[in-house]
Amino acid sequence: MNMKQFIKKNPVTQKWYLKMKKLKEAYEKKERTSFHGKFIDRKKNREKMCMVLAGYKEFSYPAVLGRLKKFLDEDIDVCIITSGKWSDVINEICEINGWSYLSTKENDVSLVQNVAIIKHPRAKYIFKLDEDIFLTENYFKKMFNAYEKACSENYNPGVIAPLIPINGFGYLRILDKLGIVNEYEKRFGKPKYSTTPKDPIQSNPAVAKFMWGEGGIVPTIDALNERFEKLGKDVIACPIRFSIGAIFFERTIWEDMNYFRVVKGTNSLGVDEADMCNFCCFNSRPLMVTENTVVGHLSFGPQNEEMKKYYEQHTDVFI
Repeated sequence: MNMKQFIKKNPVTQKWYLKMKKLKEAYEKKERTSFHGKFIDRKKNREKMCMVLAGYKEFSYPAVLGRLKKFLDEDIDVCIITSGKWSDVINEICEINGWSYLSTKENDVSLVQNVAIIKHPRAKYIFKLDEDIFLTENYFKKMFNAYEKACSENYNPGVIAPLIPINGFGYLRILDKLGIVNEYEKRFGKPKYSTTPKDPIQSNPAVAKFMWGEGGIVPTIDALNERFEKLGKDVIACPIRFSIGAIFFERTIWEDMNYFRVVKGTNSLGVDEADMCNFCCFNSRPLMVTENTVVGHLSFGPQNEEMKKYYEQHTDVFI
């Protein structure tokens, strides 16, 4: 037994240990929610909240936020969040649509998400989206229904995600369901479930274009969504780290994590994803994917420059 275990279990020191643990957790929560900035509050105190992490891909807003508006359910509060900057464009979009807008002066993606959830105290269910996620019809209903389905079966799910073509798990599931793995393999090599930066699905712009339909082999996200919606309501556990650009989770799991970690001196980019995936793994709260729902993801970092050009040249594919 090491010293920490001794202190935790010894009757003399156990009470002291629990008190110090609570103080540490309270300090961490304060560190993870203290901010400078502005919150324009238009929430209706609904049980469901959708936060969109934005501010750096303004060119995509007509399609991304246009699709959000088109497919949004009435029982959801929307809060657009920007980390480290104020956006007049987003402020105007939020005003027009009756959405809340949170902007933090601190450039920290974990912090701004923590604050957004804190600012919606009645939100039991959280939809989180990145600014390069393109929604499709019935997204919100199907994600919520998938969560309830997983809960009613043999799982205690932590996170629900849709199938995403530009994603280390979703792309191969889509290729397999369409029966076109060989078409991918002829062009880019054998596909694997993987989320490392060197993987073609995350590094090669040509792969992103292929998965967005260049060449006419992979259907549009709307066609995929409609097609897979008819195939059933399978919700499967994801065996690898998942990119959390489009996820649904209960507020309680975020509280159990003691919020997303804020790493001082950084923008905490990727920390929220690592925290969520690690927590789900080590607490038997699987990250699960609903296979009747497809949304689009524009690109990963190494693909961004080329995919911005592709977006601007093929706006009809995205809007």
